[in-house]
Amino acid sequence: MVNHTQSTKSISLDNYGIKDAKINYQLSPDQLHAETIAKGQGVEASSGALAINTGEFTGRSPMDRFIVKDDITKDKVWWGNINIPFESDKFDALYDKITAYLSGKEIYVRDSYACADPNYRTNIRVINEYPWSNLFAYNMFLRPTEEELKDFKPEWTVINAPGFMAVAKEDGTRQHNFAILNFTKKTAIIGGTGYTGEIKKGIFSALNFELPVFKNTLPMHCSANVGKDGDTAIFFGLSGTGKTTLSTDADRSLIGDDEHGWTNENTVFNFEGGCYAKVINLSQEQEPEIYGAIKKGAILENVIMDSNGEVDFADTSITQNTRVSYPIYHIENIKTPSIGKNPKNIFFLTADAFGVLPPISKLTPAQAAYHFISGYTAKVAGTEAGVVEPVPSFSACFGAPFMPLHPTEYADMLSKKMKEAGVNVWLVNTGWTGGPYGVGTRMKLKYTRAMINAALNGDLGDYTYEDYHIHSVFGVAQPRKCPGVPTEVLSPRATWNDDQAYYKMAFKLTNAFRENFKKFESYASEEIRRGGPQRYSF
Repeated sequence: MVNHTQSTKSISLDNYGIKDAKINYQLSPDQLHAETIAKGQGVEASSGALAINTGEFTGRSPMDRFIVKDDITKDKVWWGNINIPFESDKFDALYDKITAYLSGKEIYVRDSYACADPNYRTNIRVINEYPWSNLFAYNMFLRPTEEELKDFKPEWTVINAPGFMAVAKEDGTRQHNFAILNFTKKTAIIGGTGYTGEIKKGIFSALNFELPVFKNTLPMHCSANVGKDGDTAIFFGLSGTGKTTLSTDADRSLIGDDEHGWTNENTVFNFEGGCYAKVINLSQEQEPEIYGAIKKGAILENVIMDSNGEVDFADTSITQNTRVSYPIYHIENIKTPSIGKNPKNIFFLTADAFGVLPPISKLTPAQAAYHFISGYTAKVAGTEAGVVEPVPSFSACFGAPFMPLHPTEYADMLSKKMKEAGVNVWLVNTGWTGGPYGVGTRMKLKYTRAMINAALNGDLGDYTYEDYHIHSVFGVAQPRKCPGVPTEVLSPRATWNDDQAYYKMAFKLTNAFRENFKKFESYASEEIRRGGPQRYSF
């Protein structure tokens, strides 16, 4: 049931240290939309969606994400430049400052929950300085009914104050913005940044610790959908690889687009109640479901519009990371509740800007573990200052910034589950073909969809010499034919017209893989180590 109405319940925030605030509790999406416009913090697009600007930060700030080092976390978290430790007393002092800052203000409070499977449900209270941040929480978390709100007890609290600036020297932060998780207090505080993604990723990081440590459930940075026969497909991938696009398929029901758990009972459940899709170069023709989801209730972030409210999705003058959040029910074909069974296929999506990986290849269990730990994609020229040629980008488990444990712990859980469930694992290159970025072209979406459909339908044959060619550099098995895809497209070397240049670039990428994997070698088994590229360049 969708809960659109404002709750009749009223709450106090005194126990949080927030005093004399005007509390707007559980406002409806329409009310939050209207409040944002009335306060001059957003405008309505021609589609009816709310368009806002997140301010200084248009993406996450990984170097400003901290975890409090305490009795729960000190021996379990993989500390380093991804999981940066923060002192308990510094957290307490900063918490007091941010709650004092919100005291006396008009603020927005929402009770919601994460995890669609009732056995894993986690209640969340989100306290926001701005109405549009609260609308984001409505869209992205699961929505309790009026009945469920009566006795609602939050397990986690997120306090979000974009206007509050930390003083780095005093507060122990790196700069004025921060996102800090405290597992003992089950509280996340976010300040100095309006980027809404920090809200959802804070809870995702919390679940990525709690589910494997306390509930023997694998958390995954992936999308998932289910076919008419009940077969679940999982899509791992970093930003810009097609995770949301490829899982949103008119012929399959969407479970979720970004964050899931895989349980001991072999079910896959969505953490969230909405989607957060990139809209760079979005078109109705290429991505009709996502395009159609942009309507009243959705929030567009950092897009450029004309005077009639028409969005130019190709305009990246504010950021390449233009986005839309919307509740999952804006997509027509969804699984209700957001739970799937019997995972049959896993896809690792990578946008290979070197143009050397096959567009689809089948992985052995050892190769699957290796590629999962590696989490490869590539940055292309122009997306960041100073990037003038493709740069390999590795993010362990396809989501390192949100993974508090050592990556091999997640990889071991995934390997075990893959073997138990007998799933097929595929590496899919949604990036370049016919040459690297700047020379070749981006793989056509219709070809990628055809390859994924062929894998789902069992049309790619058996793992035999007749049906597959073992790539001479990467060692992966690429199918020799696929319905709806020209044969030459299936062989990356054949698309290059220059064997020497192809192999030179392929070896450049394998060396990057090998260099990146060094930090995991002492933790990984011999079997997993042998899952990587075995050919060396000279």
